[in-house]
Order: sequence, then structure tokens, then C-alpha cells
Amino acid sequence: MEIKSWIHAARLRTLPLSLSGIIVGSFVAYKQGFWDNRIFALAILTTLFLQILSNFANDLGDSYKGADNEGRVGPMRAIQSGKITQKGMIFGSVVMSVLSLVTAIPLIIIGTTGMPSSVLWAYVVLALLSVLAAITYTVGKKAYGYNGMGDVMVFIFFGLVSVLGVYSLYSKQFDWGLLGMAIGIGMLSIAVLNLNNMRDHENDKLVNKRTIVVSMGFEKAKIYHTFLIVGSFIGILTFILLNEWWLSLIALFPYIILTKHLSKVWKTKIPQTLDPELKKVALSTFAISILFLISTVL
Repeated sequence: MEIKSWIHAARLRTLPLSLSGIIVGSFVAYKQGFWDNRIFALAILTTLFLQILSNFANDLGDSYKGADNEGRVGPMRAIQSGKITQKGMIFGSVVMSVLSLVTAIPLIIIGTTGMPSSVLWAYVVLALLSVLAAITYTVGKKAYGYNGMGDVMVFIFFGLVSVLGVYSLYSKQFDWGLLGMAIGIGMLSIAVLNLNNMRDHENDKLVNKRTIVVSMGFEKAKIYHTFLIVGSFIGILTFILLNEWWLSLIALFPYIILTKHLSKVWKTKIPQTLDPELKKVALSTFAISILFLISTVL
């Protein structure tokens, strides 16, 4: 199997979005005087491995269920193209599962040093659940991505777990004050998934993939999408204002792009033309996290 095929299957364009919550949570901690290079490096690696695992498993699950067919829009999947077999993708998923735990365990041990053992075990359970969630999005008879739960799980893991969870490893404490940032990144992450589901909703309906978009319909999904973008802005802005981190207002600049994006979504009549918009929202979310990072170190 060619390395290029595995790189394609890893879907590199999805990785920046997965890192956004880790970056935000880490640099809130940095701004407050908590920092550990080891925690940052291990959190980044764990997140990357989990996202690649999710992409491999998604490729595998959709191939089993027939969702990756000629009606699907977007880049051709690795199994669909015949470049990687289902058996090969199972092996790749196992490898990524192991790698994610290999980095997650030392991350947890370092991050929970000096904390009660119950916290350590809580993080271990969370790590195992993260691996399970990455796999069962499309794999299995009760794959939650096929039952309208994808949005909820993305919010939990890309928003709450990424931001609040990594912050606690630095600071050794839990802080609900970060909820605004967690909600903001979580809602933007859902927005990317929602766009994907809007683009594919016609084919998803045919293969019995009951996403939220399939349930509510294309036009109502536009309202939902607007709620996600606006809600993310309110969450992030609220955090910045409550903490009086005025320089961090620069993190809101990407919403200029997102406002134009919303206009495009509302004008769209052909779902398949939304494909380029996924990159805009994903990279805007990453840009928000990078601009926030810059504001905390200046």
C-alpha cells in the first residue's frame, strides 16, 4: 500500500480543526501562569492520532454501510477508491488506537500529578471513551453518526473535552469560566459537521443515515447553521469580555469570513456546492485559535 494512500485516508485537512480546542485550552492556561511543554506536545499528538483514527474508522464504517457510493460528494474515500482494503483499514484503525493511548497515558500521568487518583482514573476512562467515540461514529450496528448523535458528540469532544479537559491538566483544577470558549469551539466544530451533512443529506437519506439535517430538512438546517455560527461568536466574545482580555478580541477577526460564509449558505440551492465552505469554516476555527494564542503571548 502506498504511503500516499494512507495520507489521503488520514484527511489532513481535518486536522487543524481538531487542534483548535487544545490550543485554546492550553493558552488560557498559559495566560494564567500554568504551562508544561510535555502536556502541550502530548495533547497535540493524542488529538492528532484520535482524529486520524476517526477518519480511518469513518472510511471503514461508511464503506460497510454503503454510504460511500457514486452519489456522495467530496474527495473519494480510500476504500471506495480501492487503494486500501477494508482489512487494511481495520489494521490502520488498530494502529491509530494504540498510538492515541500511547500518548494519552503519559499525558494523563503527567497532567494529574499531585491530584487525587480518582482524577487520574477519570481521565483514563475519558481517553478510552475518546477512542471508542472515534471508532463508533460510523462503525457498528448502533453507529451514532447514523442516528443523529454526531453533533452532540462533536460538541462534547471537540469543545468541552478539548478546552476544559486540557486546561485542567495544566492548572490541576476545573474552571467553568472557560465554558464560553469551549462552547464557541464546540459549536464551530458542529458547524463543520453540519455543512458536511447538508452537502450529503440527499445521499444520506438514501442509505438511511439519519443525521440532524436529514431529520429537519435542508432549509431548516440553514437556520441551525446560523445558530451555530452566531452562538460560537457569543460564547467566545463572552469569555473575552468577562476576563477583560482585550487583545484577544483579535481572535474574532475570522468572523468576517464566517459572516460571508453564512450569506453563501443562505443563497445555496444546490447542496453539493457547499463542499468548498467546509474548508472555510474549519480553517476559520483554526485561525481563531491561533489568533487567540498570539494574543496570550504578546
